[in-house]
Amino acid sequence: MGTMTSRQRLRTIISGQPADRCGFWLGMPHVDSWPAYHRYFGTTTQEEVRAKLGDEFRWICPEWSAYGHPQGQPMWHNPRASHDLSSPGVFAECESVQQVHDHPWPNPDYLDFTVAVDALANAGDVYRASAMWCCFFHIVADFFGMENYFVRMYTHPEIVHAVTTHVVDFYREANRRFYAQAGTQADGAFFGNDFGSQLDLLISPQQAGEFILPYYAGLITDARTAGYQVLLHSCGSIHRVIPSLIDLGVSALHPLQAKASCMDAATLSRDFKGRLAFIGAIDTQDLLINATPEQVKAEVRRVKALLGPAYIVSPSHECLLPNVPAANVEAMAQAARE
Repeated sequence: MGTMTSRQRLRTIISGQPADRCGFWLGMPHVDSWPAYHRYFGTTTQEEVRAKLGDEFRWICPEWSAYGHPQGQPMWHNPRASHDLSSPGVFAECESVQQVHDHPWPNPDYLDFTVAVDALANAGDVYRASAMWCCFFHIVADFFGMENYFVRMYTHPEIVHAVTTHVVDFYREANRRFYAQAGTQADGAFFGNDFGSQLDLLISPQQAGEFILPYYAGLITDARTAGYQVLLHSCGSIHRVIPSLIDLGVSALHPLQAKASCMDAATLSRDFKGRLAFIGAIDTQDLLINATPEQVKAEVRRVKALLGPAYIVSPSHECLLPNVPAANVEAMAQAARE
């Protein structure tokens, strides 16, 4: 097999076909991590760091820049929202589906995808993951308060469904408009919701089957109809719903939280290898923080042997924190390219 370009390589990997080697994505390091990288690599820009590491993947999300309400209202209007996951949101005591319908939901006419489409067009020879992030699980949790959200799945399912439908319908319409503008400049639709803890799903598989997976089905169908591969992000242990995600048409799973229950490379390889591609799995909870560069390289080689060839080496959480030494980041990248 001849040498592939980075974009060809990752498209091939995510399609489940043999490539010339595994791929590599640095992830999206925390803003406080970059100064140490620049000192170590002698760089001044993030793109220079990515070039030195051979990073083959760019995540260009229109959700970061696209929404512009004429009066400055945020996309998700939730006056009672806070940074405390359990704090009650605007629908915490809602008893009426009509109240849900009357909420000031975002208007897709206020979306402008120029920034993201321009970034895609100028991304170069890399895999371009895009689309709205579609983190409806988090947004709906904020609208209720997380504990209240989970309880109301049992006590007020019609209200939970009404809120979720409004959120997901907006995302679907936003994506349809974005796909029409992005065209072949994007390669994959990248969606994210964290519905796993260190030990298991945050909710039961039955509740996931009612309140999460059917909504993902529409998002995935829209992306695949537009010609995109589908990449799905969820931190935590989501092993019990991976078969359902495969059935829905997910092409690749990220970030594979290596220390979470049943999310280690050996288990994922045993249960799902050949059924979807893998992105991540290089442990950020212990390995990348505490290991030597040679130990990092050895672990990358071990994981590649288990999850490859349909595998993109990447951290098990894309937001690398400043406690990860730059030398270990370099070692991860070097072993990925072997």
